Amino acid sequence: MKQALVDDTEDVSLDFGNEEELAFRKAKIRHPLATFFHLFFRVSAIVTYVCCDWFSRSFVGCFVTVLLLLSFDFWSVKNVTGRLLVGLRWWNHIDEDGKGRWIFEARKASPQRSVATEAEARIFWLGLVICPLIWTVFFFSTLFSLKLEWLALVIAGISLQAANLYGYILCKMGGERDIGKITASFLSQMVFQTASPRDFQKPGLKGLEIHKH
Repeated sequence: MKQALVDDTEDVSLDFGNEEELAFRKAKIRHPLATFFHLFFRVSAIVTYVCCDWFSRSFVGCFVTVLLLLSFDFWSVKNVTGRLLVGLRWWNHIDEDGKGRWIFEARKASPQRSVATEAEARIFWLGLVICPLIWTVFFFSTLFSLKLEWLALVIAGISLQAANLYGYILCKMGGERDIGKITASFLSQMVFQTASPRDFQKPGLKGLEIHKH
């Protein structure tokens, strides 16, 4: 009887860390401002392009407005939202010899660092993938409708947004440049895994995976 009492009162260690981390990942958006601007400029550029005839008859005004929105989107996604929402960053560095090197940075998972939410990661990647596809549709519609004056703007939209998409896919894939491997690996991760980005640090600090090309 005494032995049974000892067994019943034996301490049992419970691990709440994983449960807390899972609850945080499934929580609501952690960086609302960054999430808003991740979609604001690119969606605004698309809406302005589609509806510019309703707002203004000035081709130059519409062209400049859409181009500015695309430029703001490229800068904010490349330098701000990717770092905050998914912990990734890429850029081109000119070394002392005058040669350009592409640098791709990705965060390393660490139990000590807080994680971003799944909602932020989904919004980031969906916005990054869908918008270039929409501009590709605009390219063919502009080409077939012979509205060639808009062709340069549509190509600029495809180029700027595809550049960010390509850069962040390389970051996620560890700098791999084989297109076949990139596509297969990226799609498998998007379908079978849920991104769990952790906080990003500045270049050269502990916790970064840096790939140079």
